[in-house]
Amino acid sequence: MKQATLAAAADQGAEFERFRRPTRRDVFLQTMDTIVPWAELCEVIEPHYPKAGKGRPPIGLERMLRMYFVQHWFNLADEACEEALLDSTALRRFVGIDLGRERVPDGTTLLKFRRLLEDDRHKLGAALFAKVGEVLQSKGMKVGTGTIVDATIISAPSSTKNDKGERDPEMHQAKKGQQYFFGMKLHIGVDSETGLAHSAVVTAANVHDKHPLPELLHGEELEVFGDSAYASQQELIAAKAPKAKDRTNQRVRGTGHLADLERIVNRIKSKTRSRVEHMFAVVKRQFGFSKVRYKGLAKNATRAFVALGLANIYMARKRLVA
Repeated sequence: MKQATLAAAADQGAEFERFRRPTRRDVFLQTMDTIVPWAELCEVIEPHYPKAGKGRPPIGLERMLRMYFVQHWFNLADEACEEALLDSTALRRFVGIDLGRERVPDGTTLLKFRRLLEDDRHKLGAALFAKVGEVLQSKGMKVGTGTIVDATIISAPSSTKNDKGERDPEMHQAKKGQQYFFGMKLHIGVDSETGLAHSAVVTAANVHDKHPLPELLHGEELEVFGDSAYASQQELIAAKAPKAKDRTNQRVRGTGHLADLERIVNRIKSKTRSRVEHMFAVVKRQFGFSKVRYKGLAKNATRAFVALGLANIYMARKRLVA
């Protein structure tokens, strides 16, 4: 057992600070430390992680994964994450860093770890998302017979004031209402009972919501909910989930008793359909993934899959702690 240094004693020794109380960050990190399935997630990455041998020994996998999750939760760039760990006792305690014995992994080390997860040969972002789903199901949060589908636009820089004088070629422009957006689109399928995401697809923003619809269904649905962008897609739904009833909102035009009745039916469906917005609220508002950080779809897709997995854990935290 390693002897604690004075730096570690200062970080861990809250008894010396008589009037300190836990902040919301402290409570959040303590909860995540308890409920995140660290061993299972490390098993996904371990076959591809550098092994000890010649040269500098690699930093512990779980420690790098914790630092990577801190980057997601607090929407930090690589170097900003390093500085946050240097600045915050709570973050160092969560990652497990003793400044009296070791340095904080620098931004370049985090960059290399992130590049490992973004490697298109391994697709580790999607694998982590799937593993979180498996763990949650093993704890009783089964995928039910209803799926809610929806999509949201993640903005990308539209300026051409750069070295190449052009936008990111993998991002595209799309019109929503009377406003144009440039970026990518995150499509998700959410269980109508638990509100947890079980499938996701990342495309350019100009891809219509209906096209990835079959990929968002698991096939055993009895009901499929969605907004009016998915109206009249019975054939696509039946191709993947033949037993499912179409509960998507229908487009309503004009006035009259029939139109008013359709609007009432849509409002009733929306009481269930709106649960998908909770997932987007966590990913975009709480975790700050409302704008892309990297060029290209692949890197941002990895971030999206990991963010969805972490959002599932966050939304299920009360059931996991109980």
